[in-house]
Amino acid sequence: MLAMVAVASFAGAAVLSMLQVLPPAAPIHLALAAGVMPLIVGAMTHFVPVLSRSATPRIGVRLIPLVFLLAGVLAFFSFAESNQAYLFAAYLAFAAAAAFAVWIIRRAAKAVGKPHPCLDWYLAAIVCLMLALVAVSAMAWWPEQYPALRRLHLHLNTLGFVGLTAVSTLQVLMPTVLARPDPQAAARLRQHLKWALGGTVLVSTGAAWFKPLVYMGIVLWAIPLARLGSAWISLYFREIFKINGAASSLAAAYAGFCATLLFGVLHARGILNSADATLAFILVFLLPLVTGAVSQLLPVWIRPGMQSDWHAQVRQKLGAGGAYRAMLFLLGGLSVGLGWRGGLLLSIVALIAFLLQLAATIHSHVIEYNSEK
Repeated sequence: MLAMVAVASFAGAAVLSMLQVLPPAAPIHLALAAGVMPLIVGAMTHFVPVLSRSATPRIGVRLIPLVFLLAGVLAFFSFAESNQAYLFAAYLAFAAAAAFAVWIIRRAAKAVGKPHPCLDWYLAAIVCLMLALVAVSAMAWWPEQYPALRRLHLHLNTLGFVGLTAVSTLQVLMPTVLARPDPQAAARLRQHLKWALGGTVLVSTGAAWFKPLVYMGIVLWAIPLARLGSAWISLYFREIFKINGAASSLAAAYAGFCATLLFGVLHARGILNSADATLAFILVFLLPLVTGAVSQLLPVWIRPGMQSDWHAQVRQKLGAGGAYRAMLFLLGGLSVGLGWRGGLLLSIVALIAFLLQLAATIHSHVIEYNSEK
């Protein structure tokens, strides 16, 4: 459900951005707060037990993503109607994030053997989210710093919460998609968190108060990204250029994240405006990331347990034409980032195509699964 809500929120945000009928913050929060935030936390509830080799989370933890969804929807309507309800949404999301961070820490402490280093990235991502939400509260108490705190909030969310989660998950997910291990993935995650987290802090504080720090932060982020790109080229070069499958979408998400860092440089120099850069982040990075991840993981979420031909068939249907979609997402996002809003049409076309694939696949295979039961 969260996956479908996220994809639908992307479509809604893209259409609203094209029509420009609401303040820019509204569609951005529709995509990020109501779509991405609950989906990321929901995905973490799947990955954390795997990475810590522990049991499925209890119902209380599984409901936390719905609290984030409520907070995200409230934030969207707050900006759409120009009221102060976003403050309550921030408090609600902060409480949910704190509870979720405690759960991750407990799972890591009770892990069978040494927990996977990806857990540290997840915890760092949740901490960045909490700091971003604190910045929202600070806006009300420190109005003269509102523009700076808004930039701090934005970058802690995009590079911190979303970026740290996505880049770490990509290193676990790509080998799973291609059924070929990446022997150095755990070592890279263990070594590179300090660079990614340090880069996030520098970019966020630099964007808020001292722009030269932005360039230092991007250099730090480039270290784990360069090592990841080099590993994927040596291991999966042929696979990531195949027309069908989730690998091309995940590779496009990696390329899109690198592009958003370059957009950050242009934004810091005053060449790009923040609304275009943020919308480009959604189009060029989040769309290929979420569609690729959903293509691989949705069959597991629908039908947990031993993998079968059913799972392979669903993945094949969802991954069909993945490279074409990824190309449209990249072209659309890059166009928007460079100031041409018409690029939204390319991303909307690709997203509609995925929505149709998703609806058709769920209709045929979920009904088949229920009839078998």
